[in-house]
Amino acid sequence: MTTAQRTGIRRELEAAPNGAAGANLRQAIEWHSINWRQAKGNVRRLQRRIVQAQQQGRKRKVRSLQFILTRSYSARCLAVRRVVENPGRRTAGVDGQRLDTPEKKSLAVEKLSAEDYQPQPLKRVYITKKNGKGRRPLGIPAMEDRARQALHLLALEPIAETTADPNSYGFRKERSVADAIEQCFTLLARTNSPQWILEGDIQSCFDEISHEWLLSHIPMDRAILKKWLTAGVIERESFSLTTTGTPQGGIISPVLMNLTLDGLESLLAKRFPKQRGHCVKLVRFADDFYDTPRISDQ
Repeated sequence: MTTAQRTGIRRELEAAPNGAAGANLRQAIEWHSINWRQAKGNVRRLQRRIVQAQQQGRKRKVRSLQFILTRSYSARCLAVRRVVENPGRRTAGVDGQRLDTPEKKSLAVEKLSAEDYQPQPLKRVYITKKNGKGRRPLGIPAMEDRARQALHLLALEPIAETTADPNSYGFRKERSVADAIEQCFTLLARTNSPQWILEGDIQSCFDEISHEWLLSHIPMDRAILKKWLTAGVIERESFSLTTTGTPQGGIISPVLMNLTLDGLESLLAKRFPKQRGHCVKLVRFADDFYDTPRISDQ
C-alpha cells in the first residue's frame, strides 16, 4: 500500500461519521465507559461496506476498508470484549497472562493499535474427543494474540460469509447443526431423492492446511497471517515449529478452514451438471460432509 493510499485511509478514518473509526487512538481508555452499542454500530457499518465492495469485485476497496476496520477503536474494543467473555478466558497462553481486570482490558485495547506486533508461540493442550476415543490437540494463543485474531476476524468474516458455499453450516453466524440436519432431510425426503449417501470427514483438516495456499488466497493482511501460522508451539517446555495447518483453538482458525473448503459445491456442480443425468448435492458442517449423488441409468 502506497503512502498516498495510507493517507487517504487515515483521512477517511478520522472523518467517519459517529466515530466509525472511533476516537483518538492515543486517548486513555476506561473499560466501563465504552459505549458498546455505538461500537457495534460502527463496526457493522464498515462490515456492510466490505460486503458491498466484495460483491462489486472492488478488491482494492475491500483492502482499504479492512485496513480501516482493523485499526478502528470500536473494533479493537469489541475484539478484546470477545476474548474476555469467551468461555476460554480462564485459560492463559504460554505467558500465563489473563485479561481479568478493567485495567488489563483497557491496556489490551491500546496494544492492538501497535504496528510492531509479534505473536507468542501457542500452548499445546489436549482435550478428550466427544466420542471418548482419543484426544484432540489444541493450540492456545496468548490473550493478546487472541484479541488480535478477533480484531482481524471482524474484517475477514464479512468476506467469508459473502463467498461461502450455500450449504456450509459449521462455524458460521446464524447457522447450526440443526440447519444442516434440516437440509439433509430436505434432500433425502423426496420421492426422487438420491439413493446413495457418502459421509466424509477430512482427516486432520486443521493441521494439514497448506500455509502457502492460505497466504496466497486468504483476503487479509498476509504479514499478520504468516506470523500466526509460523508462531510455533510449546509443549512440555519444548518448542516446535509449525509448518502446516492452522491451530485448533485459535479464534480465526474456523473461518480460515471454511475459506479453504469453500468452493466444493461449485466444483461438484460443474463436474456433475444436471442436464447430463447426474445430481450431486453437498452438505458440509466444518470438515464433515454428506455427499448425495443420484446418477441416472443412462
